[in-house]
Amino acid sequence: MPTYLKRTIEDQIRKDISRKMVFLAGPRQTGKTTLALHLFGIESATETDRYLNWDVAAHREKFMNERFPSGCGPLILDEIHKYSRWRQVVKGLFDMRKNELQIIVTGSARLDHYRRGGDSLQGRYHFFRSLPLTLYETGASSINDVESMMHYGGFPEPFLLSSEQETRRWSREYRSRVLQEDLSGLERVMDIALVERLVMRMPELVGSPLSLNGLREDLDVSHQTVSRWVQLLENIYMIFRVYPFGSSRLRSVRKEAKHYHFDWTVVPEWSSRFENLVGCNLLARCFYAQDVEGRDWNLMYFRDTDKREVDFVLCDGGRPIYAIECKLRENHPAVPLRYFKTRFPEVNAVQLVLSSDADVMTRDGIRVCGAHRFFRDFFPS
Repeated sequence: MPTYLKRTIEDQIRKDISRKMVFLAGPRQTGKTTLALHLFGIESATETDRYLNWDVAAHREKFMNERFPSGCGPLILDEIHKYSRWRQVVKGLFDMRKNELQIIVTGSARLDHYRRGGDSLQGRYHFFRSLPLTLYETGASSINDVESMMHYGGFPEPFLLSSEQETRRWSREYRSRVLQEDLSGLERVMDIALVERLVMRMPELVGSPLSLNGLREDLDVSHQTVSRWVQLLENIYMIFRVYPFGSSRLRSVRKEAKHYHFDWTVVPEWSSRFENLVGCNLLARCFYAQDVEGRDWNLMYFRDTDKREVDFVLCDGGRPIYAIECKLRENHPAVPLRYFKTRFPEVNAVQLVLSSDADVMTRDGIRVCGAHRFFRDFFPS
């Protein structure tokens, strides 16, 4: 297993960095710093003056005093959005030295949350999101490869270690670190322990509409409080939500969003974990379409008044282009997926089967295949 896996956004960043700054956001420990160092051929962050991390006291002092490396070359600024004046400093640095420096700004909490407001940086940067590894990036070519990712997740460290014990240890430490550092850094939360109870409860609810009222009752807090906490968990990239798709062709139910975890190893039920893994891979493709291709792709799901449900509907500018159902073993197309295909004949209807190595097209125009076969060609090569 290689120690570095090429990311799908890498080639576009190489093109963009010569003209503008690059902002790189996403969950903690998805390899943002590793990617930035790799792009510039830097072996180690500790052996270069071209990397400044706000969490390192000496680096923080340099940034606040605007003591940056002289001459041409790269400059990687990590977690600097924690500084209240970071926009002004970065704007001035780029305006003065844009012909000398290739600047990458990375952030583990939602950098896109922090970058809003204040002195505008628009027109000076391109924004990318780095998520956990995808099946495409790992070169998954078999059922075993998909199952390995089910067990070890998509975060590079536990995935490359490929140990279930180390994955469990990493996951527990990761959850604690994100809540203690990112959540408290984003907004004042009085009871972190109660939020952690919420985080531990949510994996059991993956795949179903998330009832905020049910969570409110479990935690004995107000609806407003639990709603704010869920939004904060989304802001720090611990979870993401998928909202219902509506159309005049369907009797859609306008219900709550479903939610998924970037660390899907916390999801106990195997079929829900597979759905979560697929959801993360689809979200990564949506972000690629938005950040690299400039397209308006969004990830949704479908449910109607007759309780027909399709796990994922991928839309381009509000128009459905993929309808995707996830199954562990069932090769016969699900009834809701067939129904959706009749209402939207132009949609690519796909049933992904974890334990199947097949790849067939049914008479209904529905593709039934293994996840490794589908995602092998899902990203542009």
